[in-house]
Amino acid sequence: MKTAVFSARAYDQRFLDEALGQNPQTQACEWVYFQATLGPDTARLAQGCGAVCVFVNDCLDAATLQALHALGVGAILLRCAGFNNVDMATATRLGLFVARVPAYSPEAVAEHTLALVMTLNRHTHRAYNRVREGNFMLEGLLGVTLHGRTVGIVGTGRIGLATARIFRGLGCTVLGYDPFPSPEFESLGRAVPLQVLLAESDIVTLHCPLNEATHHLVNARSLALMKPGAMLVNTSRGALVDTHAVIHALKSRHLGYLAIDVYEQESELFFQDHSGKIIDDELFQRLMSFPNVLVTGHQGFFTVEALREIAQVTVGNLRCFVEGAPCPNAVLAP
Repeated sequence: MKTAVFSARAYDQRFLDEALGQNPQTQACEWVYFQATLGPDTARLAQGCGAVCVFVNDCLDAATLQALHALGVGAILLRCAGFNNVDMATATRLGLFVARVPAYSPEAVAEHTLALVMTLNRHTHRAYNRVREGNFMLEGLLGVTLHGRTVGIVGTGRIGLATARIFRGLGCTVLGYDPFPSPEFESLGRAVPLQVLLAESDIVTLHCPLNEATHHLVNARSLALMKPGAMLVNTSRGALVDTHAVIHALKSRHLGYLAIDVYEQESELFFQDHSGKIIDDELFQRLMSFPNVLVTGHQGFFTVEALREIAQVTVGNLRCFVEGAPCPNAVLAP
């Protein structure tokens, strides 16, 4: 059986091919790679395939799913944990198999979170450019000692727990908020209501899924509750943050720092080379104009270990579909 892999890059091919070759039960399967993102206009590329394999910025709305179903596609294999880009009601109605990678190398995202915090706090990105130009002045590079600071972690799942361990190891006071608290967090920090976390934290970092309840979780009201000069970090999903509200908080100097690895409108930007083009997204360009904003292009997951685990779990999900076996990673309809 052929599987159309959308939003495919060289690293996807490397690890997916490796995982498929290591699984005797799926060696008769074949990946067909496409750099294009999946959407209503590109669904036709899956002609002759029994499954599609997709990533975070692929669009699986009702029109796309109906087009795939008409082509004989029976499975949607997500190379990510989130499935907010899938119209699950339509997928269920069409009888499509949908499976995800619920968690992969949580330390990868947690470590990237630390990298963003350390970079912004100690201005190492600016220092790097200065030194290359022969400028060794320290003005403008003053940071704070993280030891003793309070870090608020919104979402205490596997990634949130990994992040909590890192900041606890740095000597930080760790606060956590999650509507479904993890017992493991009790040994790492103090669980508090979201309002308390926002008010007491020097650094707020988001590690929760995107759904109706968390859409624009960070908005004008929640930003106003944060400490003046606090840092906000988002390595989860872009739409957790109301970008307009964040820009206003930055302009008013209430929000001290912003570090994002995700962006609400990233599907038009991330995983592409726009270096020779004009970026038309005025909101993104406004964000980039702030010296206290750091943006990376959804690379928090990007480690050898994480990519290998994603590929292995994806192949396991494919095997469940091919064999008609129960899949522990199947996504259930709402």
